[in-house]
Amino acid sequence: MKVLLTFRRVLLALLASLTALISASPAASAQSLSQAGFEAYLQYVAAKARSEGISEATIGRTLTGLTLNSRVIELDTAQPGRQNVPPPLAPYLARHVDSARANGGKAQLNRVAGVLPSLDRRFGVPPQIVTAIWGHETNYGSYTGDFDLARSLATLAYEGRRRALFEGELIALMKMVDRGVPLSRMKGSWAGAFGYPQFLPSIYLTNAADGDGDGFADIWGSGADTLASISNYSVKAGWRHGQPWGVGAALPSGFDPAQFPSRLAPPTCTRVHDRHSGWKTVGEWRALGVRPLGAISDDVLTTVFQPDGPGSRAWLLTGNYRVILQYNCSNYYAMSVGLLADEIAN
Repeated sequence: MKVLLTFRRVLLALLASLTALISASPAASAQSLSQAGFEAYLQYVAAKARSEGISEATIGRTLTGLTLNSRVIELDTAQPGRQNVPPPLAPYLARHVDSARANGGKAQLNRVAGVLPSLDRRFGVPPQIVTAIWGHETNYGSYTGDFDLARSLATLAYEGRRRALFEGELIALMKMVDRGVPLSRMKGSWAGAFGYPQFLPSIYLTNAADGDGDGFADIWGSGADTLASISNYSVKAGWRHGQPWGVGAALPSGFDPAQFPSRLAPPTCTRVHDRHSGWKTVGEWRALGVRPLGAISDDVLTTVFQPDGPGSRAWLLTGNYRVILQYNCSNYYAMSVGLLADEIAN
């Protein structure tokens, strides 16, 4: 009898999977999506969650009663496309690197001053860098989003354009619940990010860290845990201890970074890296007349970045800049994080 029930459950899951795939193909328009198709798709997700060891109680609590969120689909499909000519960087920096955000970062570091030595020993990532990321993501926790994460992720997965991504994040969210994270905490952005550092569920599972020693990585309310978690993410992404993210640079007259194209093919953020020069040591750049405007060793490999063209500000960027890009694949974001970190440190 038990064998027959198990077989029947598997058969129903397979039929639900087929129904969901037919009613919600990746090419389907928003108008073709339906609540019935959505519920069929959730049966497929439930079967997949079971296969990954997620408890029946968590599956039921997370998926039961979910409805399509048309607002999430609207926000996702309204995302701007890539521009052939990127807008100037300077106006963006003026909006995102200001005294209010720098002072806010300093205040947050003062609040967790007691744990900073242990975080430095454990991770070795400058606290101003991770604090700047926190500041850019949620203005130090002042806005973290109020979308129901399970509903948002399920909607985005069912819609189908990036099903593998969002379905995986929905499964990861259920694994968080199985680990003891209250479902009531699962509120965040329409795209599934949550908490002070705006982690996705899969990132929380692999990178969230306890910074204050209470046994729980609380990125919803603890500054220490937030800094520990972002530091852990940065270390895993390749942060090099003792190197800056970059320094300002004075370029000689007539110098064009495009004369030194990169021969490396980055695995991610290809268009972002297209705007950077090839890699040379600081000493090699000095020999070409490039003068660093901050403390950096001559043996550090760097790339020249002059985003707004001849006569504008320029920087020498290290491998740690690429770590920041792993958090958000945008030169605008990474530059503003680096410069805000410098302001917090001053």
